[in-house]
Amino acid sequence: MALPAGAMAGEIAVIVKTTNSNFWQNVNKGASAAIEGTGHTLTFDGPAAESAVADEVNLVDNAVNRGVAAIVLAPSDPDALVPAVKRANEAGIPVAIIDSALGKDGAGTFQTFLSTDNCAAGKLAADAMIKLTGGEGKVAVMSYVAGVGSEIGRVGCFVEQIKANSKIGIVGPYYSQSQMATALNQTTDVLAANPDLKGIFGANEPTAVGMGRALQQSGKAGQVAAIGFDGNEDLQAFVKDGVLNGTLVQGSFQMGELGVKAVVDLIAGKKVEPQIDTGVVYVTKENLDSAEAKNVLY
Repeated sequence: MALPAGAMAGEIAVIVKTTNSNFWQNVNKGASAAIEGTGHTLTFDGPAAESAVADEVNLVDNAVNRGVAAIVLAPSDPDALVPAVKRANEAGIPVAIIDSALGKDGAGTFQTFLSTDNCAAGKLAADAMIKLTGGEGKVAVMSYVAGVGSEIGRVGCFVEQIKANSKIGIVGPYYSQSQMATALNQTTDVLAANPDLKGIFGANEPTAVGMGRALQQSGKAGQVAAIGFDGNEDLQAFVKDGVLNGTLVQGSFQMGELGVKAVVDLIAGKKVEPQIDTGVVYVTKENLDSAEAKNVLY
C-alpha cells in the first residue's frame, strides 16, 4: 500500500506494558506484519516490567518529542498515561489504544481502542468453570494487577458470572503483580489452605504459568479444574498435559496488526471505528491444533 499523495512517511511507535512477555512480542509480530509495504517505519518498545509505569510514560513522552507519525499504546496504568496521551493529541499525533482502556480523563485524546472484550472473556471463563465443577464448591481466582482496565473486566465479570449462575464460593482474588514466581507461591499457599478446592482461574500469562507450576508441584494437576488466560508455550503444554482444562487466548497478534492498520488509516486521513474487538479463543486439548487456535497461540 503506497502512501497517498501529500502524506509523509513516518515512524509508528508501538509502546506496550513490557517487552518481557511472549504476549507483547506477539503484538510486535502483528504490528510488523501490518507495517509491510506502508512506507512507514515501526518502533517497538516497553518497560522491563509492567509495574514500571513511569518508564512507560517516558517512552510516550519521548515519542511525542521525536514527532512520530502515530502511536499505538497499551497503557499499563489507565490514569498515569492520560497526560502523555493528551500531549500526543495536542501535537496532532494519532493514537490507537490497545489491550487496556485509558482512564476516563483521557476521553477524546485518542482515536480508537482495540482490545479483547475482557468482560465477555471473563464470562466465557466462568461458564467453562461452572461446567467443569458442576457449579458447586470453592474456586480460587489468581489475578494480576488490581485496578488495571483489563483486570477489572476479566476478573470482575468472571466473579459476577459465577455468583449469578452457580453455588460456587470464590476464594480470593490474589494479585501476583504479573510475576510468575509470586503466582506460584500464592497458588501453592491457596492449594494448601483449601484442600477441598474444586477449581482455579489464572487471569493472565505469568499468573497462569505460576498457577500451573504450583498445581504440578503440589500433585494437584488434573485434580483441580484449572483455566488459564493467554497462550504461550508453557500454557499450551499445560493444556496438552491436562494441567489446565483450557486457556483463553486473546488475539494479541491482531492487536498489533489491527492497531497499526488503524493508525496508518488515520495518518492517511481515513476514519476508523472508535472501538475494535480483537477477539478471544477458548483453547482446550480438543482444539489445540485447529487453525483458529494456531492463529492466536504464540
